[in-house]
This record gives sequence, C-alpha cells and structure tokens, in this order.
Amino acid sequence: MSSLLGQLPSITTLLSIYASVSAMAMLLRTMLNEMIPYRMQNYISSKFFDLASRCLSSDFTFIIEQRWQALNNETFRVVEAYLPTRIGPSTDSLLIGSNEPLNPRVPPKKSIPVDCKIIDEFHGMRLEWTLRSIDSKKYFPREKRYFRLTCKKGDRDRVMQSYFPHIAKTAQSILNKRETLNIYTYDQESSMWESTVFKHPATFDTIAMEPKLKQFIMEDLDSFVARKDFFEGVGRAWKRGYLLYGPPGTGKSSLVAAIANHLRYNIYDLQVQSARSDADLRHILTSTTNRSILLIEDIDCGTKVSHDRAKVQDDQEDKDDEQPNRISPNDPGVTFSGLLNFLDGLWSSCGDERIIIFTTNHKEKLDPALLRPGRMDVHIYMGYCSPAGFRKLAATYLGIKDHSSFVTIENLLESTTVTPAEVAQQLMKSDEPKAVLESFIDFLRRKRNEETREAGAPPIQKQDGKES
Repeated sequence: MSSLLGQLPSITTLLSIYASVSAMAMLLRTMLNEMIPYRMQNYISSKFFDLASRCLSSDFTFIIEQRWQALNNETFRVVEAYLPTRIGPSTDSLLIGSNEPLNPRVPPKKSIPVDCKIIDEFHGMRLEWTLRSIDSKKYFPREKRYFRLTCKKGDRDRVMQSYFPHIAKTAQSILNKRETLNIYTYDQESSMWESTVFKHPATFDTIAMEPKLKQFIMEDLDSFVARKDFFEGVGRAWKRGYLLYGPPGTGKSSLVAAIANHLRYNIYDLQVQSARSDADLRHILTSTTNRSILLIEDIDCGTKVSHDRAKVQDDQEDKDDEQPNRISPNDPGVTFSGLLNFLDGLWSSCGDERIIIFTTNHKEKLDPALLRPGRMDVHIYMGYCSPAGFRKLAATYLGIKDHSSFVTIENLLESTTVTPAEVAQQLMKSDEPKAVLESFIDFLRRKRNEETREAGAPPIQKQDGKES
C-alpha cells in the first residue's frame, strides 16, 4: 500500500498540471474569440448541444403549427378540437369560460391555455401535448400558435400511422356535433380573424319564405355537402356560391343565419374594403377554415371592384364618389381580377366544403362577370312578403295558423309591397292575436294608399265612402 501511495503524483505536481491546462484553455478561448465571430460561436455551440441532446434523449417531438403552406393547418384544427376531451388529473392548468350571459349557472366550458401540458394514453403509448405561442412579424404581425407532441422515438411511426388518424376521426365527430357556432370578423390592425359566439335563432322552420324556394335551398345545400367525390371527379373546387338580392328588410341576413344553423358552419363576415391589396385579400381568405361560410354583405356598396366595369368607366363621378372607400391613399386596394381569382381562379382551390354568400340590394350594379356560375352559382331573390310568408310569421309570432282576418290580409298583401321585417314588427306589438291582426290590416291599408298616391292614382274607397 505504501509503495502504491508513493507512486501517486504530489499535490504540487497536480496543481502545476491544472495551472497548465487552465492556461491552455484560456489561450484557446482567447484565440477563438478573436478568430471566430460571436454569432458563429453561438451557432456552433447550439448545434453541439442539439446533437448531444438528440444522442442522449429517447424522446421525439412533433410540431403542429397553426398555418401550413399559406393555409390554416387542418391538423392543428383537429388537435384543438380533440385535446379538451383528454383533460384529466395530470393537466396542470385550464382555460375556462362561459358564453351564456342569460344563464350564469351553466358550468363553464374547458379549453387549452398556452403552456398547458396534457398527457394522453393511446395503445400503450404515453403522449405529452403542449400548446405554445410566439409573436410572429415576418409577413403580418400576429400571434403564432403551435402544438408540441412528445413521444418515445420508437413510437414515432405508430403515432403517424394510427394516433393522428384517431385524432382526426374523433375531432370530425366533435365538429359535426358542435353546440355553438362562431362568427368571425377581420381585425385589420392585428391581421387576424376575431370571433364571437353566433346564436342567431333563425332556422328554415322560422324564416318567412315561399315553401318551394325554401325546399330548393335546403336540398341544394344538402346535395353540396354530400357530393365531395363528384366535385373531385369533375375537377372543380368543393365550394358553392350564393347571391341573395332584393330590397332591404326582406330577410337576407336571416337566411344566412338559417343556412349556418342548418349546416352547423361557422361564419366569416368579410368587408372587402378592409383588404389593402390583392395579396392581403388572399391572406384574409386563406385564413378561413374548411366547412365554413364566407359572407360578403352589400357587395355593391363596399368596393368598386364589384361594379359593372363599363358603367364605372362611363361614369367618372361615381368613380370619384367611391374613392373614399379606399383605406388610405397608400393602399392600392383590391382589384377586380384579384377578387375573381379567389372566387374561381387558382386560389379558389385553397380549401374545401365552403359556402360563399354575397348579398346586395341592387343586383343590377354588379359586374356581369361576378354573376356567372362558378362564382355565384345560385341567385335567390328575396322579395316582399307573400301570403305564405305572412302565415309563417303569424304562426311564429302569434302562435296561430288560421284566423278569419287572414283572407283580408292576404288580399291586401297581393297589392301592397311590405317586407317581412315590417310584418314582423307589426306582429310584435301585442300578445293578443285579434288586436294585432286588426292593427296590421289598418297598417296595410295605409301603406297601400300611400303607394297609390305616389303612383298618381286616387285612393281606394270603401263602400261607406271612407278611404280603404
């Protein structure tokens, strides 16, 4: 033992070796600092640590970003719908809230906050999810959100082949049965869609419309949803365009709500003039999701790109009047070709199962190129209230399907232009059907006489000589 201890170097020798190594390390560090730029040093060190972590770690990470190749990432969307169903005891935080202002006792709904970790088990695999968020200002100033999925390296192929299809199938079932819908509006400052809960009560059972027209619209919508293979077979984008036109107050917005409630589609309400350019319009429209309604209301008023080009060229005064619709003199605005390109050009194929609805009070102002099939496939005239429409409104507002006054009212409606909105306003005056109907008959007679006087004819007289 004493001989072994005698062979060990002395403390002085060890200190001398340490000093020499330290001096050499300091010399090398100084040389590296002088010869290699600081950014290059950081890059080399980061690559070294990444290599070391990959070699030593047994985990593999999937990144699912919110955007994918200029479009919304459908994988992100299905994960976002799926994960709230996997919230369990191991979840370290929750985002909760309620959208029932009239019923505060309803339990709050659960969602996934940023940096929340969720553990999922699938076929013996342990999977850890995390939602992350960073600020991205590369093209548009907006929040960039993405999911991180961590699993064992050996489970990577199983996750791709069986776990992700399981998520997609589960999420599709959830989205088809979603209880609430959202309506989105575009925030130009943040360059992103802002949403709120959509709870419009209109359905095809409640709107005042001719039964044959209502049945046609419902069958057309159902046929569109069921014909994915047909659209792919004929080489067309899976979308459908509707034009709702007619006087104000004839129920265009209510029909949009009924379509959304019928299909269970979210609504994206777009003001075309909010887009600064064609590129901005493409970014806005490709940010919408599949299985949704893109609504462009009053397209004849929002921007000059929808107007008949011949009329715009002939009427310079109209052109000058529309110039203030531009956002600023520095913004080129949306061109007519830019709008058409998204409706049925190459960009129209960016997304599936979409309904595009235009509304206008003046169809004659629209450029004919907008009106052709492929852009506005179905033109629906929303006219004045008919006898059938009145009966539907009476059943909805008064709870009656027939009354002795109905014959008089229907005769007056045949010769009077009154909108469904005006009829609904009159029927809401009281809960007593008889009083409401008598008041409504007086309203119709006054309105008919006003129209008669405007037309230059004498007012219609009753047998007793009084105005009818």
